[in-house]
Amino acid sequence: MKNSLILLALTMIISCKTDEKNSYDKFIVDNNIINNDTIKLLAKFSELKLFRSEVVESKTRTAYIVQTVSGYNLATKFDNYKANATIENDTLNISLNNSNKYFGNGVLIKIFDGQFFVKDVDPKTLKGEDKFLSAKPILQKLVLNNDRFSKNDSIYGAIYYHATVENHIDKKFKGYFRTKIKSAK
Repeated sequence: MKNSLILLALTMIISCKTDEKNSYDKFIVDNNIINNDTIKLLAKFSELKLFRSEVVESKTRTAYIVQTVSGYNLATKFDNYKANATIENDTLNISLNNSNKYFGNGVLIKIFDGQFFVKDVDPKTLKGEDKFLSAKPILQKLVLNNDRFSKNDSIYGAIYYHATVENHIDKKFKGYFRTKIKSAK
């Protein structure tokens, strides 16, 4: 009995710490986002090729995201992002990233049960690594064309995300994306 109580208390503490780490919000469903001017324009441009040997999976652009970062007396702006979506069990993962296989920048959006949270990609990653930075969201809003997700479905969306990353970097990330959902490997 005593061991069961200790185990229950530890489980509750761990659960609370996990919830503090990620800020969950409900996403908005807007079937009309498919008709957004920016999303329509994506079909008119070729997909970005971020490194020479990259195999481009989409013929047309999958994202137009603008990220501004300020801190340490510097400000930078990025707009060379791609969208990628995978589904595993009941979780949809949308990666909005500009990885060139040596370093990357962007976010990973995890969606499940009508909710989402955003994880900031650590730009200091090596080939094949997935690392994330600690962040405190100030504003996060996700708009998707649907709330049901299956492999091979097309997904369209908009992201508005503002956070303090690593306690001192101000990150603003916003834009539109479209991609096809693949199954996780």
